[in-house]
Amino acid sequence: MKISTKGRYGLTIMMALAKKHGEGPISLKSIAKDHGLSEHYLEQLVGPLRNAGLVKSVRGAYGGYTLARDPENITAGDIIRVLEGPITPVEILDDEEPAKRDLWIKIRDAVKGVLDSTTLEELASYSGGEDDQESYMFYI
Repeated sequence: MKISTKGRYGLTIMMALAKKHGEGPISLKSIAKDHGLSEHYLEQLVGPLRNAGLVKSVRGAYGGYTLARDPENITAGDIIRVLEGPITPVEILDDEEPAKRDLWIKIRDAVKGVLDSTTLEELASYSGGEDDQESYMFYI
């Protein structure tokens, strides 16, 4: 299973909202600008998130979007399922060899476990660790 830009940018939207949770609505324009993303594309992604009850829209001059629930009550799995569909790395066939079927099920369950145990609050407050690849600088 490969997470597309829908899932990646959807997580970006949700993390931006989680970082400002309780401070009022955030516009998609500001999220797009802060992350160098297309506002039009983010507008397409926020609809399914709103329909799933993960975000609320606030109309008006100072409108935008807020989380519909506290960030500790939303998981990465909730977001990915809305934007990407079911979490299935491989289609498990009925006539699949039992050993291979068990492997696919273990992989699926491991991915689901990580996504469902990672809250939006954890993602939004992550500051990186010593082994964080982003913290290394390489010169060529």
